[in-house]
Amino acid sequence: MTSEPGSPVSLDERAGDNGRGETVSSRSQIAEVSSARSHSGLAERLFHWVTGGAAWLVLLILLAVAYSMASGGALAFKTFGFGFITSTSWDVPNGQFGALVAIYGTLVTSAIALIIAVPISIGIALFLTEIAPVWARQPIAVAIELLAAVPSIIYGMWGLFMFAPFMASHVEPWINDHLGVLPVVGPLFTGPPIGIGMLTAGIVLGIMVIPFIASVARDVFNAVPPTLIESAVALGATRWERLWNVTLPYTRSAIVGAIFLGLGRALGETMAVTFVLGNAHDLSASLLMPSNSIAAAIANEFTEADTELYRSSLVALAFLLFIVTFIVLSLAKLMLARVERTMGRTN
Repeated sequence: MTSEPGSPVSLDERAGDNGRGETVSSRSQIAEVSSARSHSGLAERLFHWVTGGAAWLVLLILLAVAYSMASGGALAFKTFGFGFITSTSWDVPNGQFGALVAIYGTLVTSAIALIIAVPISIGIALFLTEIAPVWARQPIAVAIELLAAVPSIIYGMWGLFMFAPFMASHVEPWINDHLGVLPVVGPLFTGPPIGIGMLTAGIVLGIMVIPFIASVARDVFNAVPPTLIESAVALGATRWERLWNVTLPYTRSAIVGAIFLGLGRALGETMAVTFVLGNAHDLSASLLMPSNSIAAAIANEFTEADTELYRSSLVALAFLLFIVTFIVLSLAKLMLARVERTMGRTN
């Protein structure tokens, strides 16, 4: 019996039978194919569940951390209200706590770190991928990546015992004399040359985040398709034109991601900042003056918090650091999306 065109074909018909036992063999092969497809479908669903579960688990952990910090700092928010964020007071004996100095110190030191680290990191990555001799690229790249593995407390001790005295004796006097007299920006660079302060902390932070940004940027630059580079060369582009018009636009999103990584590292850094920031709850416009950051305040004072309101205020600082980091990274992401849309229209 022959099946009509388009009608379902039975297993026996597809297997066939030539009278020499080949029917059994064909049925076995079909059964193996069906079993393999069944296993493949199961593996596909298992992969979907595992990856989806991992993603949702991270989100749940993030929400749990945020809820834990918000509930722990509820007493401080309830006691001081919105004034906890806008107040510069941090008077432990009298039970007055405000977060503005710590927020200001965190943002300023992170901004200084990025101003220093971003151009240096991208320059290092371009040098390693485009300019450096081939024999030197790998050793330099490994050395830079190893810097990322140095504990932050090492950077802090180096900053306190070596870099801060150098700043106090050589750099800050020159800044006072030459930049402190400038109009508008002069107040940022005036103050006693004591070595420790927001400028020193920002520079140390910048040195710390350079390996992170440079390593990611180097890998991204190496991922540019050779056909794009060869096309630019074929059109007569110079090295600078090729880097500026091909490499950097093609890797723009990934470079911004690397900068996000460095920014997150700078915002949450604790030990290195604690050593060189001065840990003073004073709000000053001068970058040479000691200040405080959220992470440094928590690390320094949590073991000394002997009242429930004091502990709640420190936990509230941690919640504010979470919010500040979330807002800063979200704004940067929105800015990147806007730039992408603009470039898409102009292109």
